[in-house]
Amino acid sequence: MVHGKSTERMRKVGPYGVETLPKVCAASSGPAATAASSGPAATVDVPAAPAACRGALTERARLHWSRGDGGDPAALAEEFLAAHGLPLHDLTRPATGQHGTGVCGAALYLSAAAGALLAGAPTGAPEPAPVLPDLVVVVYQHGPTRFTRPGPPPPWWLGDWAESWTPAQHADAVDAVRAAIGRGDVYQSNLVGHAAAPYSGDPLPALKRLGALPGARYGGVLTGDGWAIGCASPETLVEVTDGQVITRPIKGTRPATAAGRAELFASAKERAEHIMIVDLERNDLARIARTGTVTVDELFAVRRWCDLWQAESTVRAAAADGLGLADLLRATCPGGSVTGAPKLAALTQINALEPVGRGASMGALGWVTTGHVDLGLTIRTAAADGQRLHTWAGGGITWDSDAHAEVAEAAAKTTPIRATLAGR
Repeated sequence: MVHGKSTERMRKVGPYGVETLPKVCAASSGPAATAASSGPAATVDVPAAPAACRGALTERARLHWSRGDGGDPAALAEEFLAAHGLPLHDLTRPATGQHGTGVCGAALYLSAAAGALLAGAPTGAPEPAPVLPDLVVVVYQHGPTRFTRPGPPPPWWLGDWAESWTPAQHADAVDAVRAAIGRGDVYQSNLVGHAAAPYSGDPLPALKRLGALPGARYGGVLTGDGWAIGCASPETLVEVTDGQVITRPIKGTRPATAAGRAELFASAKERAEHIMIVDLERNDLARIARTGTVTVDELFAVRRWCDLWQAESTVRAAAADGLGLADLLRATCPGGSVTGAPKLAALTQINALEPVGRGASMGALGWVTTGHVDLGLTIRTAAADGQRLHTWAGGGITWDSDAHAEVAEAAAKTTPIRATLAGR
């Protein structure tokens, strides 16, 4: 039985008890309602959704789930999708490319806390934006779109950012991780900070600007009743096509200058950190792969995102027979590049050190359809509730980490995000 919440009160239908949304549904309040009233109501901007379909998709069904609802979010997602014409019980089958007038595919979002739950780890500190669900599945079909004539947009104002920890507290957390590495508790842990700023006006244009940043492989927006998520992630958490499973971990960041690129290539610390995460991702994929098929196609390739250089690798495997979506999510969430190694020990340490939950960040967001999964890791991501915008940023800590440099790296990652949200 699937248990979850839709954005509106609607009758339950079908043997799974799922709640469906008829055609195009605008939420009654919050960011989603603003989006519906200020432009083409049915235009879909979900990360990794087919570009040719985005203007012709209408919402067919929606599932919201939070940790307090109970149950296994990976299993709930797979069952809900199957109940709505998207069976993902065997990802080794070829993609069918469902288009035309039927079901096209679905948006899938899984929070970092839900991923920690799947991994058997603590789920983190209290969330700064508790209105955000931990699992969202939105099924889309092709159909007639509804347009509304937009009125003048309300003035956009974004206030000052308030951090959830001070630079000194962040630095102390870095030192705590280094001490844990010295004791042998972990090899590496990823620390993430949070900030929030009050706003007035419509947050959707700001979040859409974020999704349009250069290099945002998973650029887009997902909305619900009273919340919205904007993503500019360049990082592939997991992609499955025709039975091939791929992850592209990103680890290692420098300013996008000639000197920064040379420094990133020359950094023994960054390369060691990166290779540890590649090994972790190889292990994650090995849990769901045919024996002997895990390979590293590309190691430590330096690419640009906005004003930053980043090091990225590509790990590939052939899916084990009968691999379904639920087992895929259990093996890969949360992503190793935002947890650390060993993953369970790192998640336990993260829970003890980070002052607030990771919210919409460090989770999974993307597009799924029969035979195909394409989920980005929600780094470079912001979220809106009814009063504030939220951002998160951090980095991996190793024995060679310098606390002040780690604080500066996190600030460098969030600077283009905040400037974009402000409209600069």
